[in-house]
Amino acid sequence: MSSPAERYAAARRRAAQASAFPALDEFSLDLGFDLDDFQREACEALERGSGVLVCAPTGAGKTVVGEFAVHLALRGRPGGDASATRRKCFYTTPIKALSNQKYHDLVDRYGAEHVGLLTGDNAINGDAPVVVMTTEVLRNMLYAGSATLEGLAYVVMDEVHYLADRFRGGVWEEVIIHLPESVTLVSLSATVSNAEEFADWLVTVRGETAVVVSEHRPVPLWQHMLVGKRMFDLFHDADAARKHDVHPELLRYTRDTMRRLELGEGRSAGSGGGRRGPRWRGPMRPDIVDRLDREGLLPAILFIFSRAGCDAAVQQCLAAGLRLTSPEERAEIRRVVESRVTAIPGEDLSVLGYWEWLDGLERGLAAHHAGMLPAFKEVVEELFVRGLVKAVFATETLALGINMPARCVVLERLVKFNGEAHVDLTPGEYTQLTGRAGRRGIDVEGHAVVVWSPETDPRHVAGLASTRTYPLRSSFRPSYNMAVNLVGSVGAAPARELLESSFAQFQADRSVVGLARQVQRNTETIDAYGAEAACHHGDFDEYFALRVAIADRERAIARQGQTQRKAAAVASLERLRVGDVIRVPSGRRAGLAVVLDPATGGFGEPRPLVLTQDRWAGRVTPGDFTTPAEVLTRIRVPKHFNHRSPAARRDLAAAVSGTGLDRHGGRRGGRSRQAAGEDHRLSQLRVELRAHPCHACPEREEHARWAERRRRLERDTEELRERVSGRTGSLARTFDRIVALLTARGYLAADGEVTDAGRMLARIWTEADLLVAECLRRRVWDGLSPAELAAAVSVVVFEARRDVDERASLPRGAVADAVDETLKLWGDIEADEAARGLAVTREPDLGFAWPIYRWARGEALAKVLASGHQIDGEMPAGDFVRWARQVVDLLGQVADSGGASAELRGTARQAIAAVNRGVLAYHASA
Repeated sequence: MSSPAERYAAARRRAAQASAFPALDEFSLDLGFDLDDFQREACEALERGSGVLVCAPTGAGKTVVGEFAVHLALRGRPGGDASATRRKCFYTTPIKALSNQKYHDLVDRYGAEHVGLLTGDNAINGDAPVVVMTTEVLRNMLYAGSATLEGLAYVVMDEVHYLADRFRGGVWEEVIIHLPESVTLVSLSATVSNAEEFADWLVTVRGETAVVVSEHRPVPLWQHMLVGKRMFDLFHDADAARKHDVHPELLRYTRDTMRRLELGEGRSAGSGGGRRGPRWRGPMRPDIVDRLDREGLLPAILFIFSRAGCDAAVQQCLAAGLRLTSPEERAEIRRVVESRVTAIPGEDLSVLGYWEWLDGLERGLAAHHAGMLPAFKEVVEELFVRGLVKAVFATETLALGINMPARCVVLERLVKFNGEAHVDLTPGEYTQLTGRAGRRGIDVEGHAVVVWSPETDPRHVAGLASTRTYPLRSSFRPSYNMAVNLVGSVGAAPARELLESSFAQFQADRSVVGLARQVQRNTETIDAYGAEAACHHGDFDEYFALRVAIADRERAIARQGQTQRKAAAVASLERLRVGDVIRVPSGRRAGLAVVLDPATGGFGEPRPLVLTQDRWAGRVTPGDFTTPAEVLTRIRVPKHFNHRSPAARRDLAAAVSGTGLDRHGGRRGGRSRQAAGEDHRLSQLRVELRAHPCHACPEREEHARWAERRRRLERDTEELRERVSGRTGSLARTFDRIVALLTARGYLAADGEVTDAGRMLARIWTEADLLVAECLRRRVWDGLSPAELAAAVSVVVFEARRDVDERASLPRGAVADAVDETLKLWGDIEADEAARGLAVTREPDLGFAWPIYRWARGEALAKVLASGHQIDGEMPAGDFVRWARQVVDLLGQVADSGGASAELRGTARQAIAAVNRGVLAYHASA
């Protein structure tokens, strides 16, 4: 108990604070909890009239500062009648789901009449004093000089660390630079290590900005590792965590486990069998969930960096008989689900795997990833937040802003695929993922569990968990749309100066010194490597160049052989008929299979529906065949065979096995080597290599290792030199090149004025903005039907998740002609960009043309998803909806474009109506 004197002193302090910050005192009375120190510091800075940058961990309560800005706007100017002096506050978020969530929060607090919502899909009460919107919407308003900006006093930029996003990050900088000086900026960010640098830049472009950094988590986070069936603390105590000292017992146990594994492998290799020893089998996913349940650590999010892995995890838990819900919870789950999917047609639900999904939900289990239908994801989020779903298997996209806190977070691996390669998690990503653990006001502590495997070093995990070095890096670069908007609003010379005030240029100018030092260090190291690679037999540089040429030639031949094999596999699959028994030579589905549906529908590559002898039914692609598919025999397939029926699959799979054919067949090898040997140039290079004096050196391979290191370092150093020379004033130079290209193409006049074509380009918001503008100017899309227009437009927005070697097919006729014309225009633009040293516009991707064409023509969802140009089977429903929404967005821009003909604008509106049906209609209204 405090003494009367202490209580009196505390009351005096509170009274002083209330008189100094009356708005904050008024705001905090309605909160129902005491403000943390960092929240109070940031809010006081705001009330003093300063801008503010708040950096704090996920779940720390940063949004309270944003909500205080809303309160200040609604409260009005000091000393005036609130209704007469009321100002506006815009609350921006990076994604629509976050905008929707924030809109509902603010409506609950301030009432629907005071709060609006503006996203690509929704426009609700846009003239309200408080409007929640995506950052792109605010950027577009600023360029258009929208009347809605009148009276704007505060802009809250939630998740401002999105500024580092390589695809959309530039939008944040555009907004920060272009906001009127009178607007106070509230920037809310996850913890970044260069907050001071970011704040220094904010001061230069926005004026006074207070920096408030808090690394304190309101709910303590405990880190663990699960090794087999044993759970260990990663750190002994908080002091050990600060020093990165791993718990000695965990280190000892993992070392012993590794030793046992290595001894097992050694014994099996020594026995002459040539087989590997016992492979490490980590804990099964159902066992992990069951363990968490027994230890009271649910609800939990289990991060698996693969969509297929998330779906498989739910199936594994169902197969293991896990049930985490009570009868009352199951009834409530079914009620919520049925109320949310009423708008989706019944035939679509079965295609979407609705019943399996509902079965998982009723047991308290669900997946969450971008491949799911948005409606399904929203239901999962709602049920998880309400505590009805207990375990969610998610990809890392769940970590991006959606408010789904859990008691525990599990990381199955510390490696993820980033679209190009498998890469280690960064400390920032690890913190973002584990930051979900621990629900403020519910949990006393949060728990993060990393599942151990032989590739996972506990000391590496400790480094990830303790590191605070994840800087914010700008991804800003000028675009064609940005250039015409800037020139149109401020003129060419001031636009150039504006770009030089970006965070990207601010960082570039600071980084040149460090890069130059690195070049100098690398040059010294290259000389040392060269000395190590020197050979007394002869010129080792010359010898090494021959080795590199051979490796390059072998790769080129392998690629050529791969293309030929792919063509042979496609031709063989096109010849298949129902009942043909074939052998799938490799992959997860290797073995015998019977053809159920040849699926040669005239579009894309053939993807026959097959049933394997392991009872798996699905579509195979040419990528599954390293050799042409050979018909081994034929069996009878019942006329109305239902491949979704387990009994039917079992009987037919038994018939496949009953053929007596060998599951794997004879292994044929040596062909590629023989083909490679026939290459004249390769043979000549090998002769030169063997004749070189250095080939006889006994230390040849040691020299080669040093030469390879030198070659890599030389390549890296050359890149660094280019970066140094390109950094200083780099954005302004890029802008000058863009302006020159736009002038040459007639979007800007010679005197710097924006032309009619430029004004049209200024209203096109897409990555391929110039290509879309050229298509409109050349009337490429005129005369198409609504479905044909949707297909033709899709090629400039769609981007496949994985690179596919062969070009996707197109609907014949008008669509193919329009796409060919689009590709020609892209080729012209690419050549123009390359000549001027600009980053080239991405090549149109044809992979979504068939799905959107069929959908716009009213075909069933099952056929639409099957017609996607996917490497691994059908297009996921979530991907289909996401890309269809982007097609609709671009069609909307075409419908509103002053540069499009009246006929094309009408067709675009018809195409939007044709696409917005079924699962898309639900998404449009959600």
